[in-house]
Amino acid sequence: MRLTGISQPSRLQLRTWVSVIGLVAIGICAVITTPARQRAAAPLVLAKPAPASEGPRVYYSRISAPTLTLADGRNRRVLSMLNIRHKLNFGDFVWDDRGIADGETWIMVDLKGQTMSVFRGGHEIGATAVLYGADSKPTPAGVFPVLEKARTHRSTLYDAEMPFMLRLSWDGVAIHASNVQVGQATHGCIGVPPAFAKRLYNQVQLGDLVSVAKA
Repeated sequence: MRLTGISQPSRLQLRTWVSVIGLVAIGICAVITTPARQRAAAPLVLAKPAPASEGPRVYYSRISAPTLTLADGRNRRVLSMLNIRHKLNFGDFVWDDRGIADGETWIMVDLKGQTMSVFRGGHEIGATAVLYGADSKPTPAGVFPVLEKARTHRSTLYDAEMPFMLRLSWDGVAIHASNVQVGQATHGCIGVPPAFAKRLYNQVQLGDLVSVAKA
């Protein structure tokens, strides 16, 4: 995920995340426990806030707003980012859409950084660490429309509950609620904390785009 179009005075700040291991289950994927094998954490790019800013988000002018490049090369303009100044541990998330009007919703997943950002109308409204697929069953990269939503879903392959499921492909890749902890993983899906998954489910509509950048 690349953030471009920011002038030199607005240098980028790295948002550091704890790494999470990745073994997810397809199907739609079940969360499983696996021996802890940490991957090197990669930070998610976050716009640097103004020195005096203590507010919940950092705003850009519409004239000089930077852009994010999706996995297929398309660009999306960013009008504000959440002003997150602390590390998010496994299971933590931030969601703040106060004052943000309705608009196009899209999601950025950074597999290397093991993070997800949710945007509405060009404004970041949510961010969290994620679980994703291991080398044996990697989460595919690309840009995917949300094909199906299910508040409750049970995987027939793994006989496991997949709450707040957002299907990305018909061969089993989805975003869903997971127990996001060290030693937990999936087989190709993207797992997010349950409380975040519920907010995401209520926000996302069929056809909304999810960009997944490879590790």
